[in-house]
Amino acid sequence: MDSDAVYRQIRNLIQHWGTNDPLRLAADMGIMLYDCPDFSQLLGMYTCRWRHRIVLMNPNVHENLYRMVLAHEIGHDQLHRHLAGGEGLREFRLFHLSSQTEYEANVWAAHLLIDDGELTELIRNGYDAASAASMLGVDVNLLLIKVQQMQKLGMQLRLPYAPDSTFFRKIRES
Repeated sequence: MDSDAVYRQIRNLIQHWGTNDPLRLAADMGIMLYDCPDFSQLLGMYTCRWRHRIVLMNPNVHENLYRMVLAHEIGHDQLHRHLAGGEGLREFRLFHLSSQTEYEANVWAAHLLIDDGELTELIRNGYDAASAASMLGVDVNLLLIKVQQMQKLGMQLRLPYAPDSTFFRKIRES
């Protein structure tokens, strides 16, 4: 994955559509969004059929998790549309770091939802990862993915923690 290319793609998308809100982006980009209350284990699913781009979402999660899952699914739309036919791309555990496509969608979601300037300011003001994530309304692991990517892009940010790839399962169990 070319971190710089993904970062530029998201910056251009936000500038073009005038928002980083995944709900507005999905609507503006022509991605059909359907809530599926019968999803019990599934968080979200992206599929592309008959030229229709579709995201199915579990509405039984809190608002911030819904936004993170939707941002992740839009990442699949932008990066992996060619893989989304047939059964689609299903999310049981978001931010699963052992799959390349999942990791790329996580990076995409992190760049979309977390503003560089806001994150940098929080870190410079001494906020730790958990506090900064809380202030930004994202899970700490999404924030850590963002920090790792910013470091790859040459930005000088330092946080001592590595992301936990099973954090969504832990959120659902609590």
